[in-house]
Amino acid sequence: MTTEKSKILVIGGTGYIGKFIVEGSAKSGHQTFALVREASLSDPAKGKMVQNFKDLGVTILNGDLSDKESLVKAIQHVDVVISTVGLSQLMNQLNIISAIKESGKHIKRFLPSEFGNDVDRTLATGPAKSEFAMKAEVRRAVEAEGVPYTYVINNCFDGYFLATLAQCETRLTSPPRDKVTIYGDGNAKAILNKEEDIAAYTMRAVDDPRTLNKTVYINPPKNIVSQNDVVALWESKIGKTLEKTYVSEEELLKKIPQSPHPLDLLLALNHAIFVKGDQTWFTIEPSFGVEASQLYPDVKYTSVNEYLSQFV
Repeated sequence: MTTEKSKILVIGGTGYIGKFIVEGSAKSGHQTFALVREASLSDPAKGKMVQNFKDLGVTILNGDLSDKESLVKAIQHVDVVISTVGLSQLMNQLNIISAIKESGKHIKRFLPSEFGNDVDRTLATGPAKSEFAMKAEVRRAVEAEGVPYTYVINNCFDGYFLATLAQCETRLTSPPRDKVTIYGDGNAKAILNKEEDIAAYTMRAVDDPRTLNKTVYINPPKNIVSQNDVVALWESKIGKTLEKTYVSEEELLKKIPQSPHPLDLLLALNHAIFVKGDQTWFTIEPSFGVEASQLYPDVKYTSVNEYLSQFV
């Protein structure tokens, strides 16, 4: 039995994870719409991205999170709304919720901008805690309004965390080959996923009755690793031992408030993920969550090992 694929609206599609979600939606056969601000069209990099969307058959709608009328109009085209907006726009998602209610259209599912740690089960501190609190507030508003939802928890983006071995204090685009900073004792387990895989799992979840009003965790077994695991794997690939500097939790907690933004946020995320084990300390209970790689065993995901190989 195949159900008809939902029509999907992505809000925030020119952002970091947004572009992967838009492409994933179009490539998986969903009629896809992207709400794009006028300003984005005149930005050369974003303009190119929007052209790529059009080439994939995506319908571009002009609009803005602060323009209720454009939101309501956009929502009338679709069955599912996915938000991938960034930190500065998290609270503007309350406008999406009210536009869904106002549109008079039966929206089957809303996926607010999550794509990180589970904000209802976090051990984060400082600026990471503040960001997660905003996401939690949006969740509560979704639930209070009775909007059907799915929360997607993809944990870490490979492009941010794995490609740099979680080195947030240096501007790296590939793993370091001489020295590495390890947070805490390096043994807390994190979960690191490739952006295209996150999009693939998200697309499988949008029409799945098993994910309705649930949290979907993308926790593929081969991608549950500690910082020590990742560093050792990288060392074995390049045949070299890196010089390691350990930053204790106490030192890290001191460093966070003394650091400029956005470094303070990145350090707070590293503290939550690689010291506190924010992504792996709890058990997924059927009452609130499901795990994507178990639901969709046919999705071929990229393992941490395979991902690192491209940099050798």
